[in-house]
Amino acid sequence: MAQAVVSRDSDIMGGAPVFTGTRVPIQTLLDYLEAGDTIDDFLEGFPTVSRQQVIEFLEAAKDRLVESVVLSEKWLEFGVARSPIT
Repeated sequence: MAQAVVSRDSDIMGGAPVFTGTRVPIQTLLDYLEAGDTIDDFLEGFPTVSRQQVIEFLEAAKDRLVESVVLSEKWLEFGVARSPIT
């Protein structure tokens, strides 16, 4: 069975989501990307995170975003201004 890419433990980084097996918060990757840095820049600064972990996280995040948009569009088709799922 594949290991989860993201883990959460109240004893690690105050329970913030981190890359599994590290103490590197997911938010740090997002901050790097938002600032215009590359995945390589991030990996250089956080060698305990693998490229595969980053790619798997980004693919999962993309999939969830696409699902969310599709679900929202379906709710709009039914005349619901906002999905009841939050």
